[in-house]
Amino acid sequence: MSFVDTLRQWDEAVTCVNRQDFSKALEIFLAIQEPNSKIFFDIGCLHLLNQDFDAAEKAFDCSIRKDEHLAIAFFQRGITFYKKKRYEESLADFQKTFKTLRGNQLIDYKALGLRYILYACDVLHNMALVEAQLGSWEKAQEYLMKALDYKTEARFNIIDKALQSILKQKLFKLVEFQSKELFKPNKHYVAELEKKDYLGKAKVVASVVPQDEFSGFAPLQPQVEDGPTCPKEPVVLRALEGDPHTVLFEFIPETSDELAVVPGNIVFVLQKGADNWAYVVFNERRGLVPYNYLERLEISLASNKNKGITPPPSREPPTRPERIQGRLFCSFISSHHFQEKQSTDNSCIVKVHFNFNFVVSVPSGSPYTMLIEKIGKKLNLPSSAVTLSLTSEASEQSVISANTEMEKLWSRASGGRVTLWCNTKEEEVHLVALHSYESSNPEDLSFQQGDKIKLLSKINQDWLEGQCNGNTGIFPASFVEEVPANSQ
Repeated sequence: MSFVDTLRQWDEAVTCVNRQDFSKALEIFLAIQEPNSKIFFDIGCLHLLNQDFDAAEKAFDCSIRKDEHLAIAFFQRGITFYKKKRYEESLADFQKTFKTLRGNQLIDYKALGLRYILYACDVLHNMALVEAQLGSWEKAQEYLMKALDYKTEARFNIIDKALQSILKQKLFKLVEFQSKELFKPNKHYVAELEKKDYLGKAKVVASVVPQDEFSGFAPLQPQVEDGPTCPKEPVVLRALEGDPHTVLFEFIPETSDELAVVPGNIVFVLQKGADNWAYVVFNERRGLVPYNYLERLEISLASNKNKGITPPPSREPPTRPERIQGRLFCSFISSHHFQEKQSTDNSCIVKVHFNFNFVVSVPSGSPYTMLIEKIGKKLNLPSSAVTLSLTSEASEQSVISANTEMEKLWSRASGGRVTLWCNTKEEEVHLVALHSYESSNPEDLSFQQGDKIKLLSKINQDWLEGQCNGNTGIFPASFVEEVPANSQ
């Protein structure tokens, strides 16, 4: 799907929300083939509006996976977990929201197309409420006292009422996001969706033909006399391997070793098994397809221009043939395809909470090295950079290491499933100022020559974000140089 099509559907869905037609809006959103993080966020908000918390959680997971710095997505997922009474996961998401704010008092999303201001004091307010739900009243009071440092005049009453409730050990109301407020596409892009006639309608001014009203363009005429009267026969290319077959019916795979095809595709059959399954190659991909979905293609050098377009099949597709498990009917299929199909009863599904949630499958009773290597491979990180824990807050009692008795971990598995939390260690990069820099904007970072600066992120090739003397901001990359690790 092109960017223009995505933009058009996004705008139509937002228009439906403005008309209070939420079901139609959700239908349009789900039809978008390649949604971005903002569209996934909008989908999650509509699911949350319909009280479909599981679908909302999945949508916010996808939004965070697309943009790990979208604080409002963490905030919304934390609200979703709270409503599902999964308080530990809710607290973890609110903590990530506060961390993403990076010490700022608020984030105004108006420039990104969302009419909402995320206040740091609201995030701390919800963290206090979750701690109260867990029975940690002292911790809840600490969060509210911290919220007083970030409060604004508009949010003072909310924090004050929450403090009064905490002193009486009573619960208070959750600060929620208005789910009817959605990210909207850029209005300048939307304005360009309508077709415009820049040239206008052509008009015949003068012609040698009487009453000529033709206002188009004549096609190119042949310049060679006595040219060929019939087109050249097409060149038939010889396939390197396999017999060509035409696909008659659409086939949707159910396992990883099967291949998706649609009517009209040309596949090359490498081997046919006794169970009516064929091993084929299509677009340099190989897999299994039912042979009764195929028809042998006879290649002829005769011209087919008068045959017209082949009509679609009028009969129903045949039933899916049964697979013969464990039988090697084709020498082209490597042994690991069949090892995947032979499921083991002692495997355990490990759900890992990170910036986004994911699962890995390992044999129950696996050692620590196997588990950490599999999770590290999933995150494209070395094992040494990954820390696992049994709870959302990593403590000495909950952290899993090479010295942990893994039998206790696997004994926590319920129904072949266990839940872990994951954190990563990021190596800090320090810079030294080569020249003094005075900020000209509120978001800039001022420093003097020789100051040490902690690098937070790289904005682009010319600008960096860092922290110096308790202040955070952006600064030119040419004013600093990196301090070697051995001299930090």
